[in-house]
Amino acid sequence: MEFWSDSPYGVQPPLTDEAVRDAEKLLGVRLPEALLELLRVQNGGVVVDERSAFPSEPNSWAQDHAPFDSLMGIGAAERTTSLLDTPYLVEEWGLPSPVVLLTGDGHWWIALDYRTCGPAGEPSVVWLDADGESELALAPDFRSFLGGLVPAESFD
Repeated sequence: MEFWSDSPYGVQPPLTDEAVRDAEKLLGVRLPEALLELLRVQNGGVVVDERSAFPSEPNSWAQDHAPFDSLMGIGAAERTTSLLDTPYLVEEWGLPSPVVLLTGDGHWWIALDYRTCGPAGEPSVVWLDADGESELALAPDFRSFLGGLVPAESFD
């Protein structure tokens, strides 16, 4: 199944091995291979409608799912948020650490959570509600998260 939409919004320049090394150094973690595989195809951007939500317990967005309409890439394209913005955004929004933010709008985020596995481990995927100061486990790892994505329109 396709993952990336045709929209140019949020797309960073093509991902290089050097950019991955620099990002991992800045973030202080090893990024999951499943994430890097996606970003090597297209470095961030809008997700196809068929993969735009993840079923979940109730959260501040909905009673039965979390939105996933885009995935940040690695880079510094103008007016585009990047995984590299994670340290600033974690501090700005008072989020737990260490995490790597994947998508969100400030009030909520979907993130890779390294608090249990450590910086070289396989992070789980969590929903972080900055306003409500709450969190919700979504998936045990990024590959499982990808496998659970469904169309947002499948929810009421």
